[in-house]
Amino acid sequence: MTSLRHKLLAWLLAVVLIAGMAAAWGVYRQARVELDEVFDYHLRQMALSVRDRSFDGLLVEPETLTGEFDFVIQVWGRDGVRLYFSQPHAALPGLVRLGYDTVQAGSTTWRVFAIQERGFTIQVAQPMGIRNRLAANSALGTLSPFLLLLPLLGLLVWFTVGRELRPLETVARAVSQRSATALDPLPTGPLPDEVRPLVSALNDLLVRLGRVLAAQRDFVADAAHELRTPLAALTLQIQLAERAVSDAERVAAFTVVKSGLARATRVVEQLLTLARQSPDAAERAPLPVDLVELARRVVAERLPLADAKFIDLGVSGAEQLTVMGDAEGLRILLANLIDNALRYAPQQGRVDVCIRRADDGAVLEVVDNGPGIPVAERERVFDRFYRRVDNEIPGSGLGLAIVRDIAERHRASVALEDAPGGRGLAVRVRFPLA
Repeated sequence: MTSLRHKLLAWLLAVVLIAGMAAAWGVYRQARVELDEVFDYHLRQMALSVRDRSFDGLLVEPETLTGEFDFVIQVWGRDGVRLYFSQPHAALPGLVRLGYDTVQAGSTTWRVFAIQERGFTIQVAQPMGIRNRLAANSALGTLSPFLLLLPLLGLLVWFTVGRELRPLETVARAVSQRSATALDPLPTGPLPDEVRPLVSALNDLLVRLGRVLAAQRDFVADAAHELRTPLAALTLQIQLAERAVSDAERVAAFTVVKSGLARATRVVEQLLTLARQSPDAAERAPLPVDLVELARRVVAERLPLADAKFIDLGVSGAEQLTVMGDAEGLRILLANLIDNALRYAPQQGRVDVCIRRADDGAVLEVVDNGPGIPVAERERVFDRFYRRVDNEIPGSGLGLAIVRDIAERHRASVALEDAPGGRGLAVRVRFPLA
């Protein structure tokens, strides 16, 4: 059973039935107590009503009681001989102690009251089965209205639940009728308190989907724009190479083609990196990452690039510092910072990767002795595909944008500052400690 209406109907009817049965049991118990008091009173009154009669010389009552009379009367003389009994053919209890008592005679349980008057012992008895039957009839009378009203209650629950679930149907219909690009919030008009959190969660999801779709549209537009220029240049240089009349012209054209291919390859690699990092990377479960070990591994991968330009590349900081995050994302962040530093550092320059503890977290720092970035442009360089006008070093303009995106997902901050000594750039990424 998957229908909410069916489940509510079954549960509510079951609760009502159980409550009715519990009420009937309570009525039965209460009726037993009250009936016992009433019938015990009747037993006593009947015994007192026959105490003044004369039983001398009687062995049986001439007018034996029959029919619907539920009580049995017995009288014993001074010598213990039974002088009177109203049901001579019944399995009656024998002489019992005075007052009230419950005894077993054959297969029947009796409630008995006995008194002594003028030397006679008078005993009035009643089968307990009669009391039980009357109490059960009283309980059944209490439960009967519940049983009779159960179908009506089921219909009432059915229509009431359907009416109360109508807002959910309205929300579902509003969502199903939307196009794939309609991400405006759902109306939150007069909704029940139980439905409003669902609509609010859906609206929050629509806002996040809107941001993701907008980011994807911007990504595609930027990628198309950035790839169009190098591809157009490659096409032009190939045409020039085809029309070249000398080997020197052909070599020059192919040199430009190789340079353009390298830039286009770099752009594609960075675009793929950016696509892998958003938007689903934020959903990955964070794990402990040792920054020092990570830095040593990434630096070892970049040593051939550093050796090609005779750049001194190393790691300082031996203290183990652990942050919570995505190890692959942090590797890409550090790799981009080191690649940028190696690209802009001069021949025989220096690039230092430092890991140190700060008051409120861990700091990952990459310092080079290159030309640096003017203060006025330090915020703009984090924009996708932004490149300084006088920048002649090949690049895609995506490296720092990827760095900031990964840092924000790790609740880290990125700052660009002057390197010690005033020449070069120091990029500091500040992480909260695990």
